[in-house]
Amino acid sequence: MAFEDLLNDPVIQKYLHELVGPTGMPVAAAPPDGEVTDEELAEELGLELNDVRRALFILYENDLATYRRVRDEDSGWLTYLWTFHYDNIPENLQEEMYRLLDALEEREEYERTHEFYLCEVCSIRFEFGEAMDFGFECPECGSPLDAMDNDRLRDAMDERIGKLRDELNVDVTG
Repeated sequence: MAFEDLLNDPVIQKYLHELVGPTGMPVAAAPPDGEVTDEELAEELGLELNDVRRALFILYENDLATYRRVRDEDSGWLTYLWTFHYDNIPENLQEEMYRLLDALEEREEYERTHEFYLCEVCSIRFEFGEAMDFGFECPECGSPLDAMDNDRLRDAMDERIGKLRDELNVDVTG
């Protein structure tokens, strides 16, 4: 997939925005062909050099950019030449989806295997053991703690887990 196609995809735009934030988005959204220095990017985009460097480092950490160092023979200064590698984005997104699926499955199991109590006044939720320790009274306001039905939350999680499994083509096991 070409840079232009990737950058026109709203999912990929959101992914890049989540990675680099609003100040780094101009860097992520305008990857040059070939190598470029951080100073060149800052000047071209009209951004602070530190914001450009922060965005480049985040892209580097996520395997979306690489650099090579070149030492100036006269001054001894190091120049970093950056190259963007957005062909890794689809794989990165898939890894994120697997992490989300694992987290949702873990949370759904937690919700399924625990009993919860709620203070209607403070909207604080307690596990059974905590509620028992507090004598089924809210430690903040003293109101009674009522048994909480989390079926809607678990149903929503199950639905999202199912959609992720379908999208990732993951079989349900055990």
